[in-house]
Amino acid sequence: MSFNFGDLIEAIERKIPADRVALAHGDEVVNWGELRHRSNNLARALIERGLRPGERVAFYAYNSADYMVALMACWKARGTHVNVNYRYVADELAYILADSDATVLFYDARLRDAVAAVADRSPLVRTWVEWGEAPGDTPAFAERLEALDAGDGAPLDLARDPADRFFIYTGGTTGMPKGVVWTHADLNAIGLAVAAAQGLPIPEDVEQAASFAAANPDYPKTVIGPPIMHGTGLLSAYGALLGGGMVATLPSRSFRAEEALDAIDRWRANRLVVVGDAFARPIAEALDAEPARWNVASMRVIISSGVMWTQGVKDRLIHHMPEAMCQDNFSSSEAIGMGVSITTRDGTVETAKFMVGPRCRVLDEHDRDVVPGSGVRGIVALGPPNPVEYHKDSEKTARTFRTIDGVRYSIPGDYAEVLADGTLVLLGRGSACINSAGEKIFPEEVEEALKLCPGVADALVFGVPDPKWGQAVAAVVQAADGYAEGAARDHLRAHLAGYKLPKLLVATDQSLRAPNGKADYAKAKGLAGVA
Repeated sequence: MSFNFGDLIEAIERKIPADRVALAHGDEVVNWGELRHRSNNLARALIERGLRPGERVAFYAYNSADYMVALMACWKARGTHVNVNYRYVADELAYILADSDATVLFYDARLRDAVAAVADRSPLVRTWVEWGEAPGDTPAFAERLEALDAGDGAPLDLARDPADRFFIYTGGTTGMPKGVVWTHADLNAIGLAVAAAQGLPIPEDVEQAASFAAANPDYPKTVIGPPIMHGTGLLSAYGALLGGGMVATLPSRSFRAEEALDAIDRWRANRLVVVGDAFARPIAEALDAEPARWNVASMRVIISSGVMWTQGVKDRLIHHMPEAMCQDNFSSSEAIGMGVSITTRDGTVETAKFMVGPRCRVLDEHDRDVVPGSGVRGIVALGPPNPVEYHKDSEKTARTFRTIDGVRYSIPGDYAEVLADGTLVLLGRGSACINSAGEKIFPEEVEEALKLCPGVADALVFGVPDPKWGQAVAAVVQAADGYAEGAARDHLRAHLAGYKLPKLLVATDQSLRAPNGKADYAKAKGLAGVA
C-alpha cells in the first residue's frame, strides 16, 4: 500500500465533485475542478521547462491558495518539495536554494526583492515563478503563475514512484537549516496508521483510497492557522486534500483569531490547526468575549504540534466547542507521530503528558528501555517509518537515525520520563537543557509552570552563564492583567524544586513567538539583556 501523492491526488480529482471547494484564502475560492485544471497545466509547464523526476522545487511564499495549487503540480510533475521560511533574507534564501539543489523556485511577489538579490548567484535554478501582487513589474528572469497554469487542463500521462522524495527544511536548535528527506511512501504509511487507529478502512490502492475519500460525508474541512511553509501547517494542509477535503488559509500575515473563527463559521470547518497557546489562547479569548458571534458547532478536532499546549486553554476551547477534541501531537520534522495527548469534554490529559504509540520507545544512556515508574529520564526514539536522511549531512544523519536491536530509529533529542501507566512526561529537547551545578533543568518544564501563574500569557526559559553554578535559569514572561512578579515566584516555589526557579525573571508586554507560533528565544534573550 505504498502510494505516490501525485497518483493519489489525480485519483481523488477524478472522483470528487468538481464543484466541491478545495481551497479558500479569504474571499478567493478554488474548487476541485479548478484545482485539477490548474495543477495539471502547471505540472506540464514545469516539465516543458526541463524539470526532471526528483529535482527540487522550492517554495518561498506566504499562505495562499496558489501555494497549494503549486504543491499539487510539483507532485504531479515528480518534483521534490522544498519549503523555505518566508522570513529568510537574501543570504538565507540563497543558502537553501544551493543546499537543496533547487531548479525551480515558486515565490510570492511581496518577496521579490530578496529573490532578485539571489537570482545571479543561484545558477541551478532554471525556472522562477511569481504569484501574488506587489508594486512594480515581475523581473525579466521570472514568469507569472497565471501564464503557466492556463491551458486545457488535460491530465498528465506520467508514471510515478512511491519512493519519490519530499523535503522538510527545519531550523532545528543549532546550525544552519537542514533538509529532512522523506519518501511519499513513508509519509503515506504514517497517514494510514493514523487512519487505522481511528477505525477507518485501509485502502489497497490509490483508486480505493480515492473512493473512500469521495464517499466520506465528514471529509476534512480544515482551517490552517500557522504558515504552511512549516511542517505543522504543511502536513495538515496536504493531508486534508489527500482526504478529499478542503483547506482554508488566512489572508493576514500574522495570526488573527477573528479570521480563523470567521473561516470556521463560513465553511462549517471540522478541523482547526494551531501551534500551541500562541494561536489557541487568542481564539479562546475571542470566544470568551463574543460567544455568540461565531457558529463553531461544526468543529470536531483542534490539532496542535511543535510546542507545548496549556491544559487550561484546551479546556476553554472545548467549553465553546463541546464536540471537539484537542489533539496535542508530539512530533518533529524528523520524527512524525511520537505520541499524542487528547482532551475532550469527557476527560483531560495533563499538558506535556502523551500516550505512546507502538513505534515509540524511551531509552537510557545504554540504549535500554526506561522502566515505567522508575523516574529515570530517557531519550525518545521513534521506529519506522522514518526519514531517509538529512540532505547533505551524513554526520547528523548517523547521529539522529540509529539502528538499535535491529530497528532503525529516529532520535532527534527529546527527553522524557515514563510513568507507571506507560504515558510520557515530556522534558524538552536535550540541546536546550540547562546545567546548573550538575542539575539538569529542562526549560519546557519551567515554562509550563510559569504559564499557569496568574497574569502570565506566555513564557520562555533559557540558561545564562553563572560564575558559581555554571548556568542559571532565566525567564521572560509575556505579562497580562494581574501579573505580579512576587505572586509568580510564589506559584513557582509551590510547584518546582528550588534549583529550577529563575534567578532572572523579566516581564514584557511583547509577544515571545514568531508568526508560526514557535518560540523566539533570541528575542527573549534580547529582552532579558543577555543576547
